[in-house]
Amino acid sequence: MKTQILSAAAALGVLSALLVLPARPARAQVVFQAAGPTAAAIQGSVDAYRAALGDPNNGSILAGQASGRREINWDGGGGVSTTTAPVTPFDVFLNTRGAQFTTPGIGLSQATPAGLAVLFNNPTYANIFSTFSPLRLFTPVGSRITEGFFFVPGSNGTQPAAVTGFGAVFTDVDKPDGSEHGKSAEPTSTRIQYFDAEGHRLYTGFVPSAPGDGGLSFFGIVFDDARIASVRIITGDARPGPHGDDDKKDIVMMDDFIYGEPQLLP
Repeated sequence: MKTQILSAAAALGVLSALLVLPARPARAQVVFQAAGPTAAAIQGSVDAYRAALGDPNNGSILAGQASGRREINWDGGGGVSTTTAPVTPFDVFLNTRGAQFTTPGIGLSQATPAGLAVLFNNPTYANIFSTFSPLRLFTPVGSRITEGFFFVPGSNGTQPAAVTGFGAVFTDVDKPDGSEHGKSAEPTSTRIQYFDAEGHRLYTGFVPSAPGDGGLSFFGIVFDDARIASVRIITGDARPGPHGDDDKKDIVMMDDFIYGEPQLLP
């Protein structure tokens, strides 16, 4: 029997149909999703998600905490517009916030929309992406895949952990599900896959689409215990690059990541 899914969304958000695929029996969970043309359109859902994960935001405390959450906004404390060279693994927040990110591509990079235009040699990127929290976004280079792994903060990646929930903000999501023109197809749209410590997939959640260029979308899930040891994020249906036909491709960038306080795995 499918576990009942509950949705929470911003009052101003444009809600898209939710498609969540259970891979194995899981404990109770709540899904939050919203999409809209501006940050205000998804703010209510993001704030509700933060509340569901719990306070406080533990920031960069170099020790595991019993409760609360961690957040990454890619902005270097605000006002930082530098484009970072793509690297993998991306360990900037491994020790301070208990999260490591990898990609099978060249690497992962932080950049403003204008910086993305230079990074990918595509001037349109300066105009088709927007931020939820200024100034930078996060993206894989040479891939559509970003994988995240959790560790006890302060352990420098030596103590694997799990979280109760993980959510992310996306910009310019055009395709809301895994089908096109009404036909069943290999999923090509933006989605987050959640895995337990044994590598079993808990859920796949498709991110709702947002209207027009630069729209923002949010998707997050919360379980009643810390069981998410890793996530895989697939953005859009094509890798970012100097495409000449971007109007036919769904290129997607990421912004804020929000997740439960990493808890040491037994």
